[in-house]
Amino acid sequence: MLAPMTTTLDEPATHATDLAAPGVDAPRRPLTNRVLRGSLDDPAWARPGLLALLGATAVLYIWGLGASGWANSFYSAAAQAGSASWKAFFFGSSDAANSITVDKTPASLWVMAGSARLFGVNSWSILVPEALEGVAAVGLLYASVRRWSGPAAGLTAGAVLALTPIAVLMFRFNNPDALLVLLLVAGAYATLRAVETASPRWLMFAGALVGFGFLTKMLQALLVVPAFAIVYLVAAPTTLRRRIAALFAAGGALVVAAGWWVAIVSLIPASARPYIGGSQHNSILELTLGYNGFGRLTGSETGSVSMGNMWGETGWTRMFSSEIGGQIAWLLPAALILLVAGLWATSRAPRTDRTRAALLLWGCGCSSPGWSSAS
Repeated sequence: MLAPMTTTLDEPATHATDLAAPGVDAPRRPLTNRVLRGSLDDPAWARPGLLALLGATAVLYIWGLGASGWANSFYSAAAQAGSASWKAFFFGSSDAANSITVDKTPASLWVMAGSARLFGVNSWSILVPEALEGVAAVGLLYASVRRWSGPAAGLTAGAVLALTPIAVLMFRFNNPDALLVLLLVAGAYATLRAVETASPRWLMFAGALVGFGFLTKMLQALLVVPAFAIVYLVAAPTTLRRRIAALFAAGGALVVAAGWWVAIVSLIPASARPYIGGSQHNSILELTLGYNGFGRLTGSETGSVSMGNMWGETGWTRMFSSEIGGQIAWLLPAALILLVAGLWATSRAPRTDRTRAALLLWGCGCSSPGWSSAS
């Protein structure tokens, strides 16, 4: 005879992981929960605080944006040209007839011209992308600082960026600086990820982001490279040989990301492309090293920013002038003091100490916004 069959009911599982078989990933939380709640490791106020910060930043940067009209009409005209001609779009031409380019590499124009193609040519379609780049930069800065220092520090860093006067001006205008800052903050985030696990892929991604920063505002983007390289070389948890190899790979990614457009423009005969604006001999290399390079520091380059004093002073001291000092220079002494104090406090820490690595990254990399404002 068959024995009587009995069943035993287990107690209900109280966590999603209790339902998962060994070796099987637990079910993911619904998207709305992940967006509104964030990481389960964060305190309950962290994600609402971030959403409030991003919302307030968006209002600050977008409210009344139409009052700026065409903002920098030089770049607005190029965006209009790019919305009408793909050739003008690629080269960053000032006009749809492709007679001459603007005096910068065209990555920031690609964003504005793409928006103008989708939504028509008006001040909102040109300026709103700049404001959204600012919101994204604040969000990325929060994510970067939060990884190693927690959500409170991340919210503080994001709020400081959002409220710094030069940032408010920059993200409500259509100069290339908005995209440049977004790309460099993204590069810093990728560098932090690379340092955590000694990941060459993340470091190459950081190099590629800086390379696209070059396509936005040329040499200004490269000022963060020493900071990124030093942080990885000092703090990545792997052997010196592998750290050096990863830096060379990242350098290659930077060159490819920055150089493909320059190579194409250089190889196309001058008769088949627009004149390179800002150069004296129709040369992208001359534009890079002259007008947008050393000419920004010395003011001695023909056609540089000092001609007729159109854009004010040149050189590093411009950051401390009465015109710009109140927008950014007030942050620099505090940053320098905190950097020195932090490095002294972590002087006995292990090589891979993340606090010291973060100090080196943000402290040494802060020269990039200064360069941008000085140019």
